[in-house]
Amino acid sequence: MKKFIFVTPEGNTESPNGKEIENLQVIGFAEGIDEVEAIKNLLKENPWIWDSGFNVAEFIGHELA
Repeated sequence: MKKFIFVTPEGNTESPNGKEIENLQVIGFAEGIDEVEAIKNLLKENPWIWDSGFNVAEFIGHELA
């Protein structure tokens, strides 16, 4: 099984001095034979992702070594 990290450009982050920062946010880690299976496993294991309103089409997956 391959390991993946999934990030999204959605959402906001606030810096320590209160400024809004645009960046990528880590959604989670998952395993699968490929990225498609890994994202399915990610969503199955983390129902809060749907509940939080994230657009899964915006997710960016990176295979980890």
